[in-house]
Amino acid sequence: MRGLPVRAGKALAATVIAAGSIAGLLALTPLPIADADRSAAPDLSRFTSQQLTWKACDVEEIDKAGAQCADVTVPLDYSDPGGRTMTVAISRYPSPDPGKRHGIMLSNPGGPGGAGLDFPLTFGAAMTPDVRAQYDLIGMDPRGIGRSAPINCEWPEGFGLQSAGVDAASYAESVTRQADLALRCANTEGDRLRHISTRNTARDMDLIRAVLGEQRISFFGTSYGTYLGSVYTQMFPERSDRIVLDSAVDPARYGAVQMVQDMGPANEAVFGSWADWTAARDSEYHFGTTRDQVRDSILGLVRRAAEQPIVIEGLAVDDHWVPMIMFTGIDDPRNYGPVAANMRTLADAAEGKAVQPDPQLVKDLKFILRSEPADNSGQFAVMCGDRAVERDPTWYWRNIEAARAAQPVFGAFANNITPCAFWAPPLEDATVVDNSVPTLIVQSTGDTRTTYANAEGMHRALSASRLVTLENVAIHYIFGRYPNTCTYAAVNDYLRTGVLPAADMTCQAD
Repeated sequence: MRGLPVRAGKALAATVIAAGSIAGLLALTPLPIADADRSAAPDLSRFTSQQLTWKACDVEEIDKAGAQCADVTVPLDYSDPGGRTMTVAISRYPSPDPGKRHGIMLSNPGGPGGAGLDFPLTFGAAMTPDVRAQYDLIGMDPRGIGRSAPINCEWPEGFGLQSAGVDAASYAESVTRQADLALRCANTEGDRLRHISTRNTARDMDLIRAVLGEQRISFFGTSYGTYLGSVYTQMFPERSDRIVLDSAVDPARYGAVQMVQDMGPANEAVFGSWADWTAARDSEYHFGTTRDQVRDSILGLVRRAAEQPIVIEGLAVDDHWVPMIMFTGIDDPRNYGPVAANMRTLADAAEGKAVQPDPQLVKDLKFILRSEPADNSGQFAVMCGDRAVERDPTWYWRNIEAARAAQPVFGAFANNITPCAFWAPPLEDATVVDNSVPTLIVQSTGDTRTTYANAEGMHRALSASRLVTLENVAIHYIFGRYPNTCTYAAVNDYLRTGVLPAADMTCQAD
């Protein structure tokens, strides 16, 4: 660990003590623990016999597509099906040719915390007409998200992930902030938090299957949705039909620590590609004519924001958030221009110049810094409810410092502490995924969110799976987002026939 300034060292020490107190408070909060043995199937007859009321979704693009929505009543706690309940909102996009219908396909757009009522509009558009005809596509807002009794911790800021900043004083601010976010969730949501988990969402999916009168479900998930899909196949293998996992999480590394750590090297590599692209356009963006010059310019901007936050339309952007603006954009090479323009806006504003920021940048900053229109606390309810993490703030600090040399832009983000360090322990152990349900995994080699190594981990965990690799493309989520003839054909062929490719396959960019 590098030497700490006296001010920073004292701030860090004080914060660690305070954070430890909050962690202890949360650990001792009297929240009910479910029965340790959940192996016995609960009696869910009061739920499986319910009749759904289908109605307009009141979302223009969903209603135009001919879909309808319904609320499904589910147990809050599956170990106590006679206890409290909650509702899960689903959408149904019926097969355009019922005579060719094969079954239902549930879906999840990722996050965790992504609302999914409109998700079938995206991946459904990538299906060929004959494949689309085989399925009623089912969108779902998972429990605690969107219209499904959403978690709302009343965070003052919107985003739970942030960079640790440039030094120990900045990291101390992160520790204090993350502890405060966790405490707000405990105070506002209480014991309900501990039932917002992937295992319970998988149980909800199987309950939805039963309510809809189906024997099996097909599934399309991307990003976190791939973990949800794999947990479903582990818990309900005999009810799993055609499963597609696009941009996969390694189930052994899923959570608020390892999965995020994996993003550091991947984003740093893609930053290099973005820096090359930007350097070739120095006359427009003025960050330098080489990759190293562009990197130095961006790191200088982060340091400047630490000394004096950059103000964009009244929103103060400091060293915790400058890297996150890049992170949210470089998961798609088609966004390199907007990312460069946003960074130029920040640099100009830091120099006191008048700027006209892109409206999307302002919208993103309002979400991050002001929790507008809502916070992202549901994401952490899921992640923290799924897997316990290291609680010692000094452990994260050591990882941050160790990562800075190889990951100067994103290491402080990928290794930073999160609210999960101050969360009450999960009710259940994390799911060990290890099964032979036939599954198609689709992954790009340059994915910055769920890395290619994560997809390989999922491939190993699902022994009967096939892996379709999109080579030399840095894209997160392919089918329905990034047109590619080869990968689209592989997905459609599998969904059409239910037969996986004979072997793993590699695709190239069109």
